[in-house]
Amino acid sequence: MKLLWIFRAVFLIIIVAVIFVNISSEVMTLDEEGEPSETVFDNNMRYVSWSGFAIVVLVFLVDILTPKNKLSALAGVFFGLLVGIAISWALSKVVEMMIETYSVPITTPAIIAIKWTLGICICYLVISIVMQTKDDVRFVIPYVEFAKQTKGARPLILDTSAIIDGRIVDLCHSKLFDAPLIVPRFVLNELQLIADSAHKLKRNRGRRGLDVLNKMQGDPVIDVEIDDSIIPEVEEVKGVDQKLMMLAKACNGRLATTDYNLSKVALVRDVDVVNINDLANSLKVVALPGETMEVKIIKPGEESDQGIGYLDDGTMVVVEDARNKIGQDLLISVTSSLQTSAGKMIFGKFEEYIQKRNDNNDRKTYRKPVRTNSYYNNNNKE
Repeated sequence: MKLLWIFRAVFLIIIVAVIFVNISSEVMTLDEEGEPSETVFDNNMRYVSWSGFAIVVLVFLVDILTPKNKLSALAGVFFGLLVGIAISWALSKVVEMMIETYSVPITTPAIIAIKWTLGICICYLVISIVMQTKDDVRFVIPYVEFAKQTKGARPLILDTSAIIDGRIVDLCHSKLFDAPLIVPRFVLNELQLIADSAHKLKRNRGRRGLDVLNKMQGDPVIDVEIDDSIIPEVEEVKGVDQKLMMLAKACNGRLATTDYNLSKVALVRDVDVVNINDLANSLKVVALPGETMEVKIIKPGEESDQGIGYLDDGTMVVVEDARNKIGQDLLISVTSSLQTSAGKMIFGKFEEYIQKRNDNNDRKTYRKPVRTNSYYNNNNKE
């Protein structure tokens, strides 16, 4: 925005200088026959000054009231200059026609001064509009969209939960994502507020998020950027979640989060979401009904006969007839599984107790051995 105000100041200096030079010129005192005339000078000065002042004020009002967007390319200046010259040439013909139609008593130098003032103002206005609304300007002949182009993969916009979670670092190292990571300034501010919280748990989570972000910035493999851009659509809404969704739409990016509710709201708003929990759950081993696995019962379940255990990857296992077997390792057979954004649950039933093995290479997940007819025949002989 500083560059834009510098451009406005330069424009103001140029337009004042052009009007002053034209007014103070000796040709302004000459009539159509080349003779000096006070009346001609007064008319020329009055029309040039007031028309220049009116055009400058009008242009500034249109410029300031125009919605502003991010300045991201100098090419918009050249594009606006070309369009401004074309519009100025067309309007100069309109000025000549109006002067001839209404018989305005001014000389040719005054008409030229008005054309110069109009041309400079039109070029300034077009350039300013292109600089501020570059991502939305469209023109026809042929139909061209002068919009921001995203090179490579679409950027991933991280929210607070994804940064605190920290698994995004491992995902980037695994080359699963080759997209640049964007951390908006308001997300960084939220992390700082959490890190300064009086609540110990929140304070630890905020500090962990800042540590993860610092780690990503120092990692040469990860392309992460702190975004300080000011976008009116984002600034108008309140709440970090709303700002994230508006930013994702504005930059054609995807939202990375672990927040289940934010994921659902973003899908309703037609914003692409990468839920890290969904991604982690999709990479877990699928447990098919009938398979057996070993699990240690940690606590009782909600039902009267249920026990709950966890696999090494954190998957919850609900076992029937295991409420009285807390603290023991059981062999269970899988009956069903449930996949949600909040996590994965496996349901099974108790088969038999498992004795601890000394061999560390034994697998914890295996199928029941098949008992042949010879096994039953030997048992009958006994």
